Amino acid sequence: MSGTLPAPHVTPLSRAELPPFMQEAFDRAQQTRGDATFVQVMGHAPELLEWYGEFYQRVFYGGRVPARTKELLRLRLSTLHGCAFCNRGNRHDAREAGLTETQIRSIDDPSAACWSPAERAVLELASAMALTSPRGTLTDDNYRRLREHFDDAQIVELGMTMAVLTGMAKFLFAFDLVEREDYCEFGVTAEGS
Repeated sequence: MSGTLPAPHVTPLSRAELPPFMQEAFDRAQQTRGDATFVQVMGHAPELLEWYGEFYQRVFYGGRVPARTKELLRLRLSTLHGCAFCNRGNRHDAREAGLTETQIRSIDDPSAACWSPAERAVLELASAMALTSPRGTLTDDNYRRLREHFDDAQIVELGMTMAVLTGMAKFLFAFDLVEREDYCEFGVTAEGS
């Protein structure tokens, strides 16, 4: 691990204190992300983790937009935000969804030759939706580029998906539930802890 490790105020529960479905989530988080603090803290309100899982099943992996596209935007958001916990898992999930190693390495360069025009438009929208872009907006040009590849329902789904992901990112950072990359601008700092 590198970066800043989580140190939440809310006491993380042990694996044994979690309900069985959360013990499975704990194990997956440890395996793919190297830490399960988020799951341990969510053990205080398991129904909220269930709701978050429903979002993933119904919207992220379901819905109108292919999951591969959503994996692309999720990885772009997590790298912009600097969530080490998220980046480890999101790189794994991006590979599983069919993104190439070249694309994963190029996630911070939306102009790279490895991206299709549709992927560039999604990466542009993700940059506008990121916490690092407080004045970001869906511009006329970005909408026009998106509309060449997605209908309005899909564009709304992309935006709503990113809204949930960025909101969760803010929660993860504000509650100090995840390891952050050294470049992360969010969450607790040595001076603020």
